[in-house]
Amino acid sequence: MTYSVHEAKTQFSKLLDLVQDGEEVTIVRHGEPVAKLTAAHKNNKPILGGMRDEISWTEGWEKAFTDQEAEDFIEGRG
Repeated sequence: MTYSVHEAKTQFSKLLDLVQDGEEVTIVRHGEPVAKLTAAHKNNKPILGGMRDEISWTEGWEKAFTDQEAEDFIEGRG
């Protein structure tokens, strides 16, 4: 839904109700969008599986370094 700055100013409580019900509200000035109102998240708990398919693992990542591999890693050689 789109509202002018004046409409948003005079109907702010109504716009908050709309946003709380899941609507996205765009506020325009002289026909140009200047702001969007969206619902704030009630909790910041991570979503289980939220990064699915965005992380890849190198085979053998869980294997401990040998002493030489650890030394090379620390020295920036590996």
